[in-house]
Amino acid sequence: MPFVPMTEYETASEEVRREYDDQIRKHGRITNMKRTLLQNVPSFKAYMEWYTLYDELQPVLGDRALSILSYAISSGNDCLICGSFFKKILEDGGDDPDDLKMDETEALLHTLGTCISLDPHNVPDYVYDGLKARFSDDVIVTIVAFAGLMYATNLFNTVMKVDLDEVLYDHRLITKEEKDRA
Repeated sequence: MPFVPMTEYETASEEVRREYDDQIRKHGRITNMKRTLLQNVPSFKAYMEWYTLYDELQPVLGDRALSILSYAISSGNDCLICGSFFKKILEDGGDDPDDLKMDETEALLHTLGTCISLDPHNVPDYVYDGLKARFSDDVIVTIVAFAGLMYATNLFNTVMKVDLDEVLYDHRLITKEEKDRA
């Protein structure tokens, strides 16, 4: 059960309705996370900067690499919503998230994402070396900032107990707790 209810368009303020309408215009729908974040517009806007960094990185890394990085962070954090979301994106693209075929850069980003989610204090030197060999300092900062916002999104969804969006039901991430019970 969600910790805080999602906003309802019909009873929302004009400012919230504008943000809601903008999400529908940009993405065709509004997620449960965004509806929850719209309880506070500055919080919503802070999290929406994820898209700003995504747009900066997309020409450099591509959509698939960003999805792999995001999936590694989200599945590593055991975030039901984000893990399921990126699992769906990968599956819709023809990938098996449990057996990804990755090039060297994608594998590096996957390792980085996994390290960030599981033990950010111990990112191996070869990951740093790989990033330095491939990207400018500006791009590295953007990658890590993007990863941080992804991590924050996982944290928000998990702590707030945001309900899984219906469009993700068929791509539901099996959580570590569910695996342990099986």
